[in-house]
Amino acid sequence: MQQFTVTGMSCAACSARVEKAVSQVSGVESCSVSLLTNSMGVEGEADVQEIIKAVKNAGYGAEVKGSVSTAVKNGAGTDSEDPLADRETPVLKKRLFWSLGFLIVLMYVSMGHTMWKAPLPTFFEGNPVAVALVQLLLSAVVIVINQKFFINGVKGVLHKSPNMDTLVALGSGASLIYSIYSLFAMTEAQTNGEMEKALHHLHDLYFESAAMILVLITVGKMLEAHSKGKTTSALKGLMKLAPKTATVIRNSEEINIPVEQVRVDDIFAVRPGESIPVDGVVIEGESAVNEAALTGESIPVDKTIGDPVSVATINQSGYIRCRATRVGEDTTLSQIIKMVSDAAATKAPIAKIADKVSGVFVPIVISIAVITLAVWLMVGESVGYSLARAISVLVISCPCALGLATPVAIMVGNGMGAKNGVLFKNAAALEETGKAQIVVLDKTGTITEGAPKVTDLFPTEGIAEEELTVLAYAIEKKSEHPLAKAILQYAEEKRITADEVTDFKVLPGNGLKAKLQEKTVSGGNLKFIKTQAKVPEEMEKAARNLAKQGKTPLFFSMEGKLIGIIAVADVVKEDSAKAVKELQKMGIRVVMLTGDNVRTAKAIGAQVGVDEVIAGVLPDGKEKVVAELCQKGRTIMVGDGINDAPALTRADIGVAIGAGSDIAIDAADIVLMKSSLSDIPAAIRLSRRTLKGIHQNLFWAFFYNVICIPLAAGVFIPLGIMISPMFGAAAMSLSSFCVVTNALRLNWFDMYNSEKDKKIKPLDEPIEITGESDDEKEKENEAMKKTMRIEGMMCGHCEARVKKTLEAIAEVESAEVSHKNGTAIVSLKVAIADEVLKNAVEAQDYTVIAIE
Repeated sequence: MQQFTVTGMSCAACSARVEKAVSQVSGVESCSVSLLTNSMGVEGEADVQEIIKAVKNAGYGAEVKGSVSTAVKNGAGTDSEDPLADRETPVLKKRLFWSLGFLIVLMYVSMGHTMWKAPLPTFFEGNPVAVALVQLLLSAVVIVINQKFFINGVKGVLHKSPNMDTLVALGSGASLIYSIYSLFAMTEAQTNGEMEKALHHLHDLYFESAAMILVLITVGKMLEAHSKGKTTSALKGLMKLAPKTATVIRNSEEINIPVEQVRVDDIFAVRPGESIPVDGVVIEGESAVNEAALTGESIPVDKTIGDPVSVATINQSGYIRCRATRVGEDTTLSQIIKMVSDAAATKAPIAKIADKVSGVFVPIVISIAVITLAVWLMVGESVGYSLARAISVLVISCPCALGLATPVAIMVGNGMGAKNGVLFKNAAALEETGKAQIVVLDKTGTITEGAPKVTDLFPTEGIAEEELTVLAYAIEKKSEHPLAKAILQYAEEKRITADEVTDFKVLPGNGLKAKLQEKTVSGGNLKFIKTQAKVPEEMEKAARNLAKQGKTPLFFSMEGKLIGIIAVADVVKEDSAKAVKELQKMGIRVVMLTGDNVRTAKAIGAQVGVDEVIAGVLPDGKEKVVAELCQKGRTIMVGDGINDAPALTRADIGVAIGAGSDIAIDAADIVLMKSSLSDIPAAIRLSRRTLKGIHQNLFWAFFYNVICIPLAAGVFIPLGIMISPMFGAAAMSLSSFCVVTNALRLNWFDMYNSEKDKKIKPLDEPIEITGESDDEKEKENEAMKKTMRIEGMMCGHCEARVKKTLEAIAEVESAEVSHKNGTAIVSLKVAIADEVLKNAVEAQDYTVIAIE
């Protein structure tokens, strides 16, 4: 998306005009203009100069927006560097200061003297023309100070796109012209000695109204600009997080350089209390890093050699050295800022309603004002009275409130999400997330940790758990297998130490063998351990039960005696069950979708309490399942792997876990930085609250105009209700301010509080998806698809070996093998006996536990 800064826009009619003009440029696929940030996002292959030309031809200015990341690198220290700096409020404050000074004197001369007989210099006594001339001069000064309304208003008319400034200019200008006409009539009467008539004309002057309208609108604009500035506070806060300098290692010395000079593969040092300057990986030292700036999670994360670190996170305890992996616009922080900034430049679908109205709003208001003037003249009222009603219509109408109703809420909602590690890529995602009826969760890495952990210890009689752990730790220390890491992590958490083993050997497909204190120790699968030690029947039974729960049993022996079993599995995240309950409380159906076998999937599904389990689904199958679910209700798909990308794209809303693959993140509409499932209900909650704010703003904007325009026109005068142009201008000023202020209330919303969750209407019919979770379908396809549980596969080579063996069988169409899950999902061309499959695999020195 190419982004531009647009100047000269004052209301929703302006943004609609710019959007229409740019959309007609050849090569533009889509265009979205934000009145809130005075920005424009353009998708397509159109020439930049052609786009700028189209904006200028529409009566506005445009230039390519400076890179947001450049502002990050430069620290966003000055207005010229900061694309989100509030440049409007200081200018309006200055204008308001001088305008008020002259307006106060004008009000004293006009209202104070005329209505309350406030004293004036003797020169003005008996000289109403002199009083009128002073009013003319003072109002003229205020008009010159606020000439921007007239310049932009006239430009709008010349380009056939009248806007809010046109309405203000017409209202103020009409007051001024009628007052000048009355001044000439007064001068003639005073010259002819008709002092009573001249004094009567003094009451027909509207110089103070002409000035007051401009000042009140300026007050409203200033309040609006100040409030709009606050809506981008979250984004500004992100920009200020990045450090200005980095300590890099050059020629074995530490030197400080500006952060923009850091290059990929540079070595940099970070001391306790310092911020990490760029994304990198730890190559020396250990520390705890506070990542709250990016994830919203306040608990520090331990970092050691090989762990990644991100820019703007804070090193809290130890001295570390890191190698830079991503710098400048490629860093995590820059990507977050770009994502939030791009989202602000997009429009939510609900904004289209306001855009359609805004496009014709100003011409309609001008027409109503002309009709009002004509009607009051026809019923016999004076020109001054009729003109006052028409001017009130012009200045009370507020297209700004309509234009700001949606974007201010979207901007604040996006900022709120970013602050808590929930990134919405576009406004549509923020709007649609709250309407979800079905949430589909991938299992591995989404519901579960995505990394194996020790779950159970079964020492044999007379052996302590610590003794079993010491033995396992000693032999697994030298193994590079993923399951070994789980045992090492468990031992380190228990602060267990062990002597070094000797004569270490890896027996592929079987296990490990070594010497510990001159004693032979072994570890591996059941088949291998049976060759090393006698395995009691009760231990074999325990192993089978563990396998049924989706866990992998690892056996350990010493000197021909079984020491025990350690079970390893991919465990459920701490907050997964809570997140599922919160979603169900909202009335949302929760479905778990996985490529794993039915037994493991159902075991995990039961732990977290999902409504449906769909297992044994391949990546292309996931996409088909999600497409089918989308037909039943608005669907969110949550995943983290490359294999989830097609399903994420197919879903109504795709959500990627931040720790997942780049492809999954690119395919998603929402990115969760914390990789926590609790952020799913939080995102839905935030979306619902944002949409509620948009509805409130749109209601206020439409209600205000529907009520106030007839009120200003004099429809309610028979009821004794009448409004003057000055009060009309004040009402208009407060209208936009109220809309922006209402949106800012989102900043105090707690998106993790589930107490006030409202339950949506549940789906009319149950979810019925064909797959292994459907018992009837499972029986029907049993002969055509089989899931084999296999022990002994340790790596990718094992996978390839089993896959090649199975696919060599004539009746087998394909085999999907996973050494991590210990499974092979076999698709058959025709029915085949289980024994044929089992014998083929076991001939390769692997153990087939079960065939389902």
